Amino acid sequence: MANMDGSDLYLQAAAKIARQAGDFLLTGLNQAKKVDFKGEVNLVTAFDRKSEEMIFSELSALFPEHSFLAEESIRKDSHSDFCWIVDPLDGTTNFAHGLPIFCVSIGLAFKEEVLAGVVYDPNRSEMFSAVKGEGAALNGYPIKVSSSAELDKSLLATGFPYDVRTSSNNNLSYFSRFALKAQAVRRCGAAALDLCYVACGRFDGFWEIKLKPWDLAAGSLLVKEAGGLTTDLSGQEFSLNSPDIVASNGLIHQAMLEIIGENQVK
Repeated sequence: MANMDGSDLYLQAAAKIARQAGDFLLTGLNQAKKVDFKGEVNLVTAFDRKSEEMIFSELSALFPEHSFLAEESIRKDSHSDFCWIVDPLDGTTNFAHGLPIFCVSIGLAFKEEVLAGVVYDPNRSEMFSAVKGEGAALNGYPIKVSSSAELDKSLLATGFPYDVRTSSNNNLSYFSRFALKAQAVRRCGAAALDLCYVACGRFDGFWEIKLKPWDLAAGSLLVKEAGGLTTDLSGQEFSLNSPDIVASNGLIHQAMLEIIGENQVK
């Protein structure tokens, strides 16, 4: 073990398993897919489920005492302080349409604090990784957030919740304000990758509402370890129980919170 709590060992295992699952997903990108609906616009495919099963099988064999929480169906409560938090296919809608923007996200939390995380993009063979206190990396090379200090010169990213058609709290109002204040706003469809792109400086900031721990566990650690800042929409410290997130290079964070705050008081 490279450190006292074994985080580097956990990271190596997660990276290997994420790569296996991601490469499996890549084989199905251009195949015809049976798509099931968990909601009006919330999709799931057999590839999501198989990827989740692969990850659970491997992690359970290596760390049988750990708990496991994943997006689709697998839950394992071992009454352990360690819990693997997994999105086996972030960007399912993209994947189902053959759009090559998706990833596998695996994070390990200890008492709800993320110790290690990986996000693997099989389309670009990009492995983002981070260990608490040890920095963040892309394919083994250190990464850091951008140096953009002005919102009007910043590239932002966001996404929309699955109840966008039925709920008034659907991010459209935030999006319209940021579209007028930032240099541009992108909506790629995979929150974990958006967070990684903040971590490596491709995006200057990201916000989204109504997310789940598996969307955020690994990516939020990557942003922090790359020198960025993560909070909830009100500027309070981000935690895995926060459904909303603002992530940035730190320099534009207050400006982003002010835009969100202006919208909330209306």
